[in-house]
Amino acid sequence: MKRLTTIASAVVTGTLALALAACGGGDASEAGSTTESADGTTYKIGVLQLTEHAALDASNEGFVAALDDAGISYEIDQQNAQNDQSACQTIASKLVNDGDDLILAIGTPAAQAVSSATSDIPIIGTAITDFAESGLVASNEEPGGNVTGSSDLTPVSDQIELLEQLVPDAKTVGLLYCTAESNSEVQISMAEEALDAAGIAHERYTVSSSNEIQQVIESMVGKVDAIYTPTDNTIAAGMATVSMVANENDLPVIVGCDTMVEDGGLASYSINYYDLGYKAGEMAVEILTEGADPAEMPIAYLAAEDCQLIVNQATADEVGIDISGLEDAETV
Repeated sequence: MKRLTTIASAVVTGTLALALAACGGGDASEAGSTTESADGTTYKIGVLQLTEHAALDASNEGFVAALDDAGISYEIDQQNAQNDQSACQTIASKLVNDGDDLILAIGTPAAQAVSSATSDIPIIGTAITDFAESGLVASNEEPGGNVTGSSDLTPVSDQIELLEQLVPDAKTVGLLYCTAESNSEVQISMAEEALDAAGIAHERYTVSSSNEIQQVIESMVGKVDAIYTPTDNTIAAGMATVSMVANENDLPVIVGCDTMVEDGGLASYSINYYDLGYKAGEMAVEILTEGADPAEMPIAYLAAEDCQLIVNQATADEVGIDISGLEDAETV
């Protein structure tokens, strides 16, 4: 895998920084900001982010940076559902009733809520693995409606190969994910295919909410030799708990994205979520300024060969994994 060259971070205005900070609160209160440009057109953009964790936050920041780099004038309303499904529905209705010109949905449940609320307002989704499998579009190649966006599909088979390399004696792998996230099911099925091909046994371990994470990880101890978890929002938000229990019990955890490694996972081949959000922002600009039709805009993907190999050195030391053979890895 080639190392990913991260797009230089664009400057986000102070008012937007305050808006993003407000998103981290316990409610879904409105927070917005406005940019100005010479052409006189100001676009109203609503943002529904499923929950607060580093990967989704980075996607949000990348999206806003793309708008700023395009030089358009916009008013943005940042909303965060704090991983509450009912809040997703309430916020989606609010954004639609506000008459926004475009809505960004970050995370599959957020996109599903907004998609159910309007078939007219253009919707850009991001941090979504499979738009078609999630019922958001007719197909990923030809969306056919008002929804398009950028996919965070990761190289699951390469992640399983990484697990084999780092834990060569693993006989059974625990597959950890949240049952509320349809895209996690897609990635877990891909992981099962890769493990079957490698002749490694596997077992699914599921949670329905973050409150169950510690108990489920504890139930794996003595039953599995390693854990694999994909880009699952519930697990990502609870990675501190995952890593605390797993690392104490010498259970290596291969994860779906870089931010999960930073939060204590052992390693990953990962896309960059800032870049993912930036790509979504570029698509939004095309729709707003060029009249592009979401129905005719294929789902966008980051190049698999540009994924980043990232390893947590402290975690490797704690669980006794030798990472010296990963010459191209970035360590955190």
